[in-house]
Amino acid sequence: MERTNDSIMTDFVLLGLSAHPKLQTVLFVLVLWVYLMILLGNGVLILVIIYDSHLHTPMYFFLCNLSFLDICYTSSSVPLILDSFLTVRKRVSFSGCMVQMFLSFAMGATECVLLGMMALDRYVAICYPLRYPAIMSKSAYVPMAAGSWIIGLVDSMVQTCLTMQLPFCANNVINHFVCEILAILKLACADISINVISMAGSNLIVLVIPLLVIFISYIFIVATILRIPSTEGKRKAFSTCSAHLTVVIIFYGTIFFMYAKPKSKSSVSTDNQHILESFISLFYGVMTPMLNPLIYSLRNKDVKAAVKKMLGRINFSDGI
Repeated sequence: MERTNDSIMTDFVLLGLSAHPKLQTVLFVLVLWVYLMILLGNGVLILVIIYDSHLHTPMYFFLCNLSFLDICYTSSSVPLILDSFLTVRKRVSFSGCMVQMFLSFAMGATECVLLGMMALDRYVAICYPLRYPAIMSKSAYVPMAAGSWIIGLVDSMVQTCLTMQLPFCANNVINHFVCEILAILKLACADISINVISMAGSNLIVLVIPLLVIFISYIFIVATILRIPSTEGKRKAFSTCSAHLTVVIIFYGTIFFMYAKPKSKSSVSTDNQHILESFISLFYGVMTPMLNPLIYSLRNKDVKAAVKKMLGRINFSDGI
């Protein structure tokens, strides 16, 4: 593959599932519906947490950040995905592609770190319940959340700047729905070893370390729960962290399945694998953010009570 000498790369073409037009029509309706549910579910959850003073605790502060992250993450990619379903070969400007990549990468990295912070919060709540208000004070949990955002934004800025400095070849077709960094790096004409090293460092900071924090935290949490004498006490203790654990399993499970599976060499299997990869990418991009508010609200009595309370006041105000 040769580098273009007579022109500068000005745009990219998103391939998506252009070879399967009927599938694109179905996915357009499905993704649009899921996106609206993401905005509704996470938006309501944020409003409920802000509205109800009983939910002004570290756990719900982190959850509010998680919901806002999910809205930002999907809003940075879903409109482009929907547009690609309506266009055979969706063209995106170079600058537009870099902005979308920066936002998506930043939100994803921030969520990884934030999930680690939420695990620390659950560790303190379960293992040191009497000291929890003192340890997880506002001066502690606000910087923890802010640090998650800063790490994600700085990491994304580094990766985006390194990618923007690369020369690109004549082939400008991205085999993806969105401007995904790994798909873009495949189009570079120069040595990407610096990018690979940088991505490895990024994975260590925003993926491996938070995952280790979550794993170690839950070892201590499980050990503490098992020492609780009553069955009811064990059930209540586990219920306070079961939602977070479910979100972690879905989030990290999808990431590892997406990037750790073996590649097929046959042409037929490659086409099927591309469709499978596309579905997994969509699941990671839209289904996980939709499931988060459901997971945290369906099994949470405090959130259910706050929603009923808010709806009750709205109905009362309408009656007046």
